[in-house]
Amino acid sequence: MGTLPRIARAAPHYGEEPCISGTRGSGTIFFSGCCLGCVFCQNEHISHEGFGEVVSVERLRAIMEDLASRCHNVSLVSASHYTEVCREVLDKPLGVPVVYNSGGYDTLEALRSLEGKVQIYLPDLKYRSSLLSSRYSAAKDYFEVATAAIQEMIRQVGLCEFDSDGILRRGVLIRHLVLPGYAADSLAVLRWCRDNLPKGVWYSVMAQYTPCGKARSMPPLDRTLTPREYDRVTAFLSDNDMLDGYIQELSASGTEEIPDFDALTGVHEHK
Repeated sequence: MGTLPRIARAAPHYGEEPCISGTRGSGTIFFSGCCLGCVFCQNEHISHEGFGEVVSVERLRAIMEDLASRCHNVSLVSASHYTEVCREVLDKPLGVPVVYNSGGYDTLEALRSLEGKVQIYLPDLKYRSSLLSSRYSAAKDYFEVATAAIQEMIRQVGLCEFDSDGILRRGVLIRHLVLPGYAADSLAVLRWCRDNLPKGVWYSVMAQYTPCGKARSMPPLDRTLTPREYDRVTAFLSDNDMLDGYIQELSASGTEEIPDFDALTGVHEHK
């Protein structure tokens, strides 16, 4: 990707966790490109193929201000490779929380440069096994990098704080997508969270896995989760008092929630 940001979509989004989307939606900006190479990415059109429109720093700020005027927050999705631009654009507060939505593969240097500019961190914690992270995301050191990043995020913004309507105003909410065939790795991820993170961090455990991209021909990722696999993971949450957050329904699998990437259709007034 180039120096200036490439954006595939900027619009209110209602498919995030309820405390993020609320009633007005999350003002979500999907950046093109990604620092991970996940074979199962449901947004492969933008993460792997680079679909989107290059915008100036000034236009990006105008888009953020427009979304801030309409939504509960402004969410930056997969912006890790545009840290310098985000730091510049967020020099002045937007008046609503900024959500940093990443795959968790963030350097400490990049995160520290955003301190005070981001109020909500929404990272993935995808794998415990380096074999899996190497095979499926081209990142052998994923777990070490992501866990250090998450601890830095918690240091910066603390534990979850909500307004009177239950909308998240500050804190860290960790997402984990359960992969078919790898419930044991999901348990290892959650076990690390239980043993190393404070109470007050929220979790979003997701069952929405749908075979996409190269994963369609890579067993066991060529299928959806079974009830037995997902039940193992959700039972761990219950048994270990880790129910602060969300447990997605198994029926969430499918492509219905994947946004239409329109290269900024609807925000042309900022061109």
